[in-house]
Amino acid sequence: MKGLTWARTGFAIALAGISGSVWADGILTLKSENDIFASGEDGHYTNGLEIDWSFKPDRDHWTRALADALPGWSANSLDGAAYRFGQQIYTPEDIDKRRLIEDDRPYAGVLYAGLSLFDDEQLVGWRRTSGLYFDVGIVGPGAGGRTVQKNFHHLIGSDEPEGWHNQLHNEPFVNVAYNTAWWKQGQLGTLETEYGPSVGFAAGNLYTYAATGLGLRLGQGLNKSFGVPAVAPAQGSRIFFEADSGFNWYVFANVEGRLMAYNMLLDGNTFEDSHSVDRRPWVGDAQIGLALSWNRWQLTYSSVWRTHEFEEQDSGDQFGSITLSTWL
Repeated sequence: MKGLTWARTGFAIALAGISGSVWADGILTLKSENDIFASGEDGHYTNGLEIDWSFKPDRDHWTRALADALPGWSANSLDGAAYRFGQQIYTPEDIDKRRLIEDDRPYAGVLYAGLSLFDDEQLVGWRRTSGLYFDVGIVGPGAGGRTVQKNFHHLIGSDEPEGWHNQLHNEPFVNVAYNTAWWKQGQLGTLETEYGPSVGFAAGNLYTYAATGLGLRLGQGLNKSFGVPAVAPAQGSRIFFEADSGFNWYVFANVEGRLMAYNMLLDGNTFEDSHSVDRRPWVGDAQIGLALSWNRWQLTYSSVWRTHEFEEQDSGDQFGSITLSTWL
């Protein structure tokens, strides 16, 4: 009950923060990540839902004062901010078994609220995009993973997951992450191109890792939007496209490698005994997708292939991500 109360308090704080900026121009994004969108199977990272409100802070907005207080950031260089709230669900592959499946990943629900800060720099022929992400939340029964999955499977007539009594215990978490990407701009015939490397890290009692990657975008109107949509475990991404700019599109690809020093969802609870598996230190992602924008709307789809995350895993995972964004 304490975990559930903590989660509801975090939700109320997130809503209060969003309400303070609801009248500012901004982009509302709904993101859904699910293994059904790509592999057709149900297991491991099985579902993620997130709502995101992105905006450019006014001069007196509290996020500019925060940026001034952070090393390497300033109120004047802050180009965007976002509030995020979401839930993720993780299960073993075989959800029909009630017993603990020791050689597969633990059941876990994650409920979180987050703040993102963005700093963009445009120079001749290239641009740099940086993001700083703060998240607080809870892992465990208080995150509501069991309730959401059981009710949804009942609604669609799918197999009911039987092993949620083995899930990780309630544990609050605090995480911070940073990433920066350099995009070289060019032309390929009549199409615009952007490509370049990225680096980042995360630290906290949910995830701790270092990451590096290489991304590519190809299409029309690239200067009117940003980057490659992020997927878990990344803590948010720069969601931006210009309103009323007609029809634009791009395809994208990204590869990323992570050195995982800690992952509570595999290593188990920090302060209590719980189910855990042998985490692999090196994890790689390959991502491809398509983004379409029309005036005040944008739709993106991406498919992600992920290497083994733990030693007992039989094969890598695949899941898809769909985002729908609109200017309000």
